[in-house]
Amino acid sequence: MNPSLQLLLVLLISFEVSFTSRLTANLVFLVIAIFVLLAHRLHWRQWLRLLAGPFLPALALFVTIVFYSPGHDWHFGFVLVSRIYLYVMLGATVTFTTTPLKLAQSLEQTAHLPAKFAYGTLSAVNLLPKIKQEVIQIRAAALMHGVTLHLWSPTLYFKAILVAINWSDQLAQAIESHGFVEGKQRTFAHPIAVHWYDWALLGGGIIILQVLLIAFP
Repeated sequence: MNPSLQLLLVLLISFEVSFTSRLTANLVFLVIAIFVLLAHRLHWRQWLRLLAGPFLPALALFVTIVFYSPGHDWHFGFVLVSRIYLYVMLGATVTFTTTPLKLAQSLEQTAHLPAKFAYGTLSAVNLLPKIKQEVIQIRAAALMHGVTLHLWSPTLYFKAILVAINWSDQLAQAIESHGFVEGKQRTFAHPIAVHWYDWALLGGGIIILQVLLIAFP
């Protein structure tokens, strides 16, 4: 599916289920998302993160609603749990089925977002591993001077911000040196097409959601 339309469908589903209490709709789209992920053959560690990551927040919400709320509403407790897992699985269908580069290209070509926004976001995503490594180096350098920088130390983040500002300058120069000029017409080395089945999947997903929200109790 086209990455932009896929992202739009995920956002629409997430938005609508946020304002409804239809357990059936949550479960149906949760099962669909799981089947999509199964088709892409995720590693068992990825499944473990997807299932274990939301477990504590979901459990806390369920216990709070069922045992400590005035109504002791079991149904609403299950709705909130299914909603949390639905958010996670829907997000995973985007992150595990497309690359950041393809998503940025699709946002530029299909959604017609400004190129500077699409590729600026892509650059920030690609810098995350480098930022993590830089934080490790800052903490190691501080230890050599007998200073321990914890994750809550303001000095650690101040130094990381200074490094990021320096990188932003270098990144802007690199983009310009590769011929990027803001406001100019650009050609695409990898065109992202929108097929009829992309629109069919988007429309079908929206229709199924409305039927589940309206027709089922």
